[in-house]
Amino acid sequence: MRLTVGRDQSDIEKTRDFAKWLLDIGEGSLIEFVYPSILEKYYNTSYFQERAILAPKNEVVQEINDRLLLKFPGHEVEYLSTNSICQSEFVHDQFDANLYSHDVLNGLKVSGLPNHKLVLKIGVLVMLLRNINQKNNLCNGTRPQVISLGKRVIEARIISGTNIGNHTFIPRMSLTLSEKKIPFKFQRRQFPLDVYFAMTINKSQ
Repeated sequence: MRLTVGRDQSDIEKTRDFAKWLLDIGEGSLIEFVYPSILEKYYNTSYFQERAILAPKNEVVQEINDRLLLKFPGHEVEYLSTNSICQSEFVHDQFDANLYSHDVLNGLKVSGLPNHKLVLKIGVLVMLLRNINQKNNLCNGTRPQVISLGKRVIEARIISGTNIGNHTFIPRMSLTLSEKKIPFKFQRRQFPLDVYFAMTINKSQ
């Protein structure tokens, strides 16, 4: 409303059109606007290089990624991590490992670590969450696209950085992280990946 004060009619109409566009996106058309005809274009490398959805919260990012994952053809492949408390925690007299079952460890979602359950399909876009090989540009934040899904490795094609088009194999990794909100260190063995169609604004920086 403030933008229309003192403006001529053409500027007012442009402002109203922009406001309507924002409202339409808020009603659920954002995914189609950013990723139009995704099933026809997802094998085009430049298609994903030019677009991404930014959101303020991880919960919104997860919802968008899940909705786009469902659009892809083919069967989902589910990868579950193995989690354990680091041995160094057992030297503390006041630490009781029995309080933290496998279900508790599996349910932990920590920034910088892949989730316990990773669901992928061939063709989806992912992001590396760890540095694997800096020389070949396999670094935290690199965006590969899934080519094949194996039991022990995932084949992907790099679509960002200096090695665009190169194929790489991503293994499971044992990742350890200490978080102030969690009173112990734990280790998660999982593919260092997350579905990437949307990301938090903080991550994009």
